Amino acid sequence: MSKIAVYPGSFDPITIGHLDIIERVSKVFSHVIVLVAESSQKNYLFSVEERVQFLKKALGHFGNVEVDGFSGLTVDYMKKKNAHVIIRGMRAVADFEYEGTLASMNHRLAPDIETFMIFSRPEYYFISSKGVKEVARNGGDLKGLVPDFIIPEITRKLRG
Repeated sequence: MSKIAVYPGSFDPITIGHLDIIERVSKVFSHVIVLVAESSQKNYLFSVEERVQFLKKALGHFGNVEVDGFSGLTVDYMKKKNAHVIIRGMRAVADFEYEGTLASMNHRLAPDIETFMIFSRPEYYFISSKGVKEVARNGGDLKGLVPDFIIPEITRKLRG
């Protein structure tokens, strides 16, 4: 049976930690969809279209990974794609409560969809999109935090 996993997130911007998780889950699942989420509750640095393009560029070498954008409930998207596994990355214990609550809500909405949580590797625990933006706002070095090709785009948006 082919297993489709969906890794939803804002990816604003994509980080090296995100890429590590995608690479690791691509070895476990036959097909991985990286789903760029759009939420009216968040203010984004980049549009959905820009984030999708960044991800496609960063992930182009993976044969079993696709990138898509979506606004709405992840479980609704998954039903349309016949996917049954949500991937959630966890950087540290602090993420556990939020991710556990989200997994429980998704299970309530769609009991046939499972959430798999994967811990970031220790060398990436400290990397977050929010932290990356803060470093960039203050002129810090983004090398090793995000793919190199995104650095000028972040700098342009934040220090423009």
